[in-house]
Amino acid sequence: MIEQIEIVLPSFKRGYHIITDLILNEITNLPEKGLANIFIKHTSAALTINENADPSVTVDFENFMNHLIPDGNKIFTHTMEGTDDMAAHIKSSTFGQSLTIPITNHQLNLGTWQGIYLCEFRNRGGNRKLVITINS
Repeated sequence: MIEQIEIVLPSFKRGYHIITDLILNEITNLPEKGLANIFIKHTSAALTINENADPSVTVDFENFMNHLIPDGNKIFTHTMEGTDDMAAHIKSSTFGQSLTIPITNHQLNLGTWQGIYLCEFRNRGGNRKLVITINS
């Protein structure tokens, strides 16, 4: 059986935001076993799973990625939407648009210290849409 829902996340400022609880509030009645696929419908934001206990992780992600792929790099030609535009696209492709998470005992089978992150790479990204597909 396959179920699918689309959710709209609130607008987040640029950075890395743990959205595990926002997703769990929307997906109820998970099967005993299966897979959850979470897909973001945007080219300037991404999803990842990482440390969910220490808030400094989000700061380090932001600092490192901005150092690696800075806004306004002179090699970028795609700049119609601002200096953060092409950098956001590259960061999005680096992290990826989807996650697949096992479902065990009616719960997402994440590790003890794992959380689902929205990686917002735009200064004004706005609301982001996720498609969540549950396969049981």
